[in-house]
Amino acid sequence: MDTSERLLKLLSLLQARPGWTGQELAERLAVTARTVRNDVERLRRLGYPVHASPGVGGGYRLGAGAALPPLLLDDDEAVAVAVGLRTAASGSVVGIEETSVRALAKLEQVLPSRLHHRVNALWTSTVPVPGDGPTVDAEVLTAIAGACRDHQRLRFDYLDHGGTGSVRTVEPHRLVCWGRRWYLLAWDTDRREWRSFRVDRLQPRTPTGPRFTPRDLPDDEVAALVTRGVWSAGWRHRARVTLHAPAATVAARIPPAVGLLEAVDERTCVLDTGADTLDRLAVYLSMLGVDFEVSGPPDLVELIRTLADRYHRATP
Repeated sequence: MDTSERLLKLLSLLQARPGWTGQELAERLAVTARTVRNDVERLRRLGYPVHASPGVGGGYRLGAGAALPPLLLDDDEAVAVAVGLRTAASGSVVGIEETSVRALAKLEQVLPSRLHHRVNALWTSTVPVPGDGPTVDAEVLTAIAGACRDHQRLRFDYLDHGGTGSVRTVEPHRLVCWGRRWYLLAWDTDRREWRSFRVDRLQPRTPTGPRFTPRDLPDDEVAALVTRGVWSAGWRHRARVTLHAPAATVAARIPPAVGLLEAVDERTCVLDTGADTLDRLAVYLSMLGVDFEVSGPPDLVELIRTLADRYHRATP
């Protein structure tokens, strides 16, 4: 690896995470610690603000500079960024539509033709479904993501499902986008347990708190905790619906955000589901493509009877 290639690799590593020890960088680059120090000095002369801290726990990190340094992306990362920017232009994050379009225009100017084809093929094959779900502020997402990345405690004002406000202190772990909603999974330091929070209901307080040692949590457990958190908070309207179909058949048709399935026997299952409006819940049940029975709540039963009569009158 020549010097120029090694400098690009070093810059890519520094951009990948907040901090590296000199020994870690030397092992990744297959060079000596002295070569790493020399390469860091070369990056500084080129205008990159590489900060160093001495001591056993010291190391190198790429600081914020007067200008944004060039990002080094491999092919898959470049495609993911391009598609993400296009999606963000019409997504649930408020305030970034115009800036997403501008950033996308800049990125597409430097994409090689082979990547243009991949991005266009993926985008033209995708039909976005408009929705009226809650939106979140881009600055709030950025602040939370930064606290997750840097393992810093986060304090925020929070409104629960019933509209009650409180101040929470957490160790933020992961942001989860699920069912057109954003959730923060975090360790609640006061309640001493994992909790999930709707991002559109929280407002971070600054500055962030001290650093913490992150708790080990596999990705599948992240999904399970968020699912349990959402259902413990509940929707505005809930229903347990008996479906006359095997649980495996229904599970293949619905995303996890729809509800929790429980097998009764080989031909029947129960769906614990909910929605913010009864209309949305009733229409969704009619789209499952299986026979079902609803015993409550009474308003939902009456709405389904009304819809059934309307559908009957619509047929000759």
